[in-house]
Amino acid sequence: MTGAMTFDEPSERRELRAAVAALAEKYGSDYYRSRAREGAYLTELWEEAGRLGYLGVNIPQEYGGGGGGIGDLAAVLEEFSAAGCPTLMMVVSPAICGTVLSRFGTPAQRGRWLPGLATGEAIMAFAITEPDAGSNAHRITTTARRDGDGWVLNGRKTFISGVDVADAVLIVGRIEDEATGRLSAALFVVPTDAPGFEARPIEMDLVSPDHQFQLFMDDVRLPADALVGDPEAGLLQLFAGLNPERIMAASLATGSALHALGKAVAYAKERTVWRDTPIGAHQGLAHPLAQVKIETEQARLMTQHAALRYDSGDDAGAGEAANMAKYAAAEACVRSVDQAVQTLGGNGLASEYGLGAAVVAARLARIAPVSREMVLNYVAQQSLGLPKSY
Repeated sequence: MTGAMTFDEPSERRELRAAVAALAEKYGSDYYRSRAREGAYLTELWEEAGRLGYLGVNIPQEYGGGGGGIGDLAAVLEEFSAAGCPTLMMVVSPAICGTVLSRFGTPAQRGRWLPGLATGEAIMAFAITEPDAGSNAHRITTTARRDGDGWVLNGRKTFISGVDVADAVLIVGRIEDEATGRLSAALFVVPTDAPGFEARPIEMDLVSPDHQFQLFMDDVRLPADALVGDPEAGLLQLFAGLNPERIMAASLATGSALHALGKAVAYAKERTVWRDTPIGAHQGLAHPLAQVKIETEQARLMTQHAALRYDSGDDAGAGEAANMAKYAAAEACVRSVDQAVQTLGGNGLASEYGLGAAVVAARLARIAPVSREMVLNYVAQQSLGLPKSY
């Protein structure tokens, strides 16, 4: 039937998933946890994935990427996460920064950064959150002023991921119009070795190879071409990167949910306490695990829908779907990890199984990159037309 709907992924994406899953399984959760505890990055996995072209599947082919969409990159991250390697910098470097530069960067900026982002040889962090702004991007105070042919940037950022492995940071700031004093949003590429740029680590209870930083910009001088795109289109450019961020965060969460569910199911099939019956036969465990499976698959479908909307050019529709997907995926991830711990009992918090650290990581899914409350605000106002509460 012409125009019939299908819920099957294209064969190319299914093949991509299989290849990525095989690579991720070679490393697995033991590798991820050991690197995290050492305070080290997933360098070996990142470099091999880059060589095989998995990190740049969404980057245009003329810049060395795969020419696919955010749905393809989200599939890669979901498979990594399902294998126990939830690689946060995939959300940031190829997804947010790669998308913004692909859509709005100058030819010189695309030529400078996209080939490296595609292979993983270059990593770019993303900085929007500020200490006194939180979820309110309208209160951002990081400001750039013109200085001859260039810019001078001042401000602070917080909870910025991966600055220690990044070559540059895509920073969201504001430009002051000298005539009117009006501030407009703008994005700048700032090298991490620029004079006046300082990154200070934030101590976290989260066990992760992706570290968090505070950034301080004190009269950071930048060339004219550090500005990405048109400052008059700053918010449009920003949201072009935030929708992929939400889709990728959802895929990281659904993959992590599948990983925890897999551990719980395997344990429930083998563990016997009463007679010779595995504990998975008891409805007290079987039903909650079945619920986790249902809720995770619902979140996966919503995430794939959001990616399809985005890749088809429907930015408005993608915004609604991406926020819903991120919400659903975070809830499924938290529920999956919690039920996995409950299924394993005391072993659920033993380091051998890796679920204790996953409790904290899963909880983060409800907070970042956008809190569940802000998603509910968005849906209430944008989808339901309810009056704004703040």
